[in-house]
Amino acid sequence: MPTRTARTAWNGTLEQGSGQVELSSSKAGTFDVSFPKRAAEDAGGTTSPEELIAAAHTSCYAMQLSALIAEAGGTPQSLEVSADVSLGPDTQGFKLTGIALTVRGEVEGLDADGFAKAAQDAKDTCPVSKALTGVEITLDASLD
Repeated sequence: MPTRTARTAWNGTLEQGSGQVELSSSKAGTFDVSFPKRAAEDAGGTTSPEELIAAAHTSCYAMQLSALIAEAGGTPQSLEVSADVSLGPDTQGFKLTGIALTVRGEVEGLDADGFAKAAQDAKDTCPVSKALTGVEITLDASLD
């Protein structure tokens, strides 16, 4: 399996500095980051590690869920996945305080219970969920 790469160039102090995150492998883009905007309610056009984790988690989860739905005999028509990744204080600065996954699906061949089981199994087995085992991850899953 391939290795993917990102790079951050940072200038200045935590409070005054800023940086740019580059998605190096895909060349999909370069995104601004800063701590003041990371800690603010309004991101103001910048991204953050938490938003990047949310993006990684939702895409990984959607892929895993589509595979598990198929294994259970269903056919996913559409999956809408969102993740809210929270940052909070810690004794050593900050930590991720929780991830709330939400998925709504249109699936042929599975009832609500079958979908719920596949959704829970995907939460437990997607590689990003496995990497984030130190963070509480909740799941809200239902069929549309």
